[in-house]
Amino acid sequence: MVDRVASALAPTSSVVTDARTQILAVALRLFATRGFDGTSLQDIAQLVGIRKASLLYHFESKEQLRLGVLDHVLSVWNEGLPRLLVAAARTGAPRFSSLIGEVIRFFAEDRNRARLLLRESLDRGEDMRMRLQTFVAPWVGVVTEYIREGQKNGDVDPHVDPEAYVVQIVHMVVSGMATASTLDHALLPATHSLGSPDERHVRELLRIARTSLFRDRGTP
Repeated sequence: MVDRVASALAPTSSVVTDARTQILAVALRLFATRGFDGTSLQDIAQLVGIRKASLLYHFESKEQLRLGVLDHVLSVWNEGLPRLLVAAARTGAPRFSSLIGEVIRFFAEDRNRARLLLRESLDRGEDMRMRLQTFVAPWVGVVTEYIREGQKNGDVDPHVDPEAYVVQIVHMVVSGMATASTLDHALLPATHSLGSPDERHVRELLRIARTSLFRDRGTP
């Protein structure tokens, strides 16, 4: 009888998963906007709508939650982009623009991802280096190999340094998305015919990534 009561009172796996997802989402937003030190577990629990003790059921400490948020963001990136990278490598330059667009859209979808990575890179560089090696370096290798193949067949500018190009594109996208809400709206004049600041920012990132790589400036 006791076992049946305990079983009935225990949270279902879907409830646990949902609560964990909400905690990660709120923690991402607060860590990205306030910083790790400026955010308390109580702040996160309150916004999720649970007790702090319930939050600690999912993450035993604030540091574990920080690592959970980071790993979640990087794993989403790592799981989705390799498929696009392989497709780009197999199908040629036109798909490469789509690939860069997906990288940009990943961060544009939730700019807190970019803000968090930028903050963590500045505040905890060594930890971020290890995580980037785990989550990001594998697909960087696919891109650099694609660039080298393009250089061999004459599509890609021979002066491009493949590894440095990829790093610069990632840096440009992450830092650009992290600061866009301030810089775009402060420095871009309101020109409705060109689209919103967000649209203009994304479009220009795509143009720079494309034209700095391919010899044929008209490559789509």
